[in-house]
Amino acid sequence: MTDTPADISFSDLALSDDVFKAIAEVGYETPSPIQAQSIPELLNGRDILGVAQTGTGKTAAFALPLLSNINTKTKLPQILCLAPTRELAIQVAEAFRRYAKYIPGFKVAP
Repeated sequence: MTDTPADISFSDLALSDDVFKAIAEVGYETPSPIQAQSIPELLNGRDILGVAQTGTGKTAAFALPLLSNINTKTKLPQILCLAPTRELAIQVAEAFRRYAKYIPGFKVAP
């Protein structure tokens, strides 16, 4: 991935309106480096391998673009996240719920 400008905001990242509304409500304004670099790639359907320290927003880095591209009219599972522990799986599911707050018909199960 290439370097991203330091002054990029979430409104520059082409997230869906429903996802953008939820993250604005959560208080997110400026994406972290992992988010700024990975979100555009994932929105374009590319696979990535992202590495960042704990607490840098990795969950949002993959969840926000995946949720922006979800089709809730399709009743089949569309996103599968694997986590190494039950506790982390619950945390990831809660983050998905928070980010998908305004996506009608979205369901998640840890």
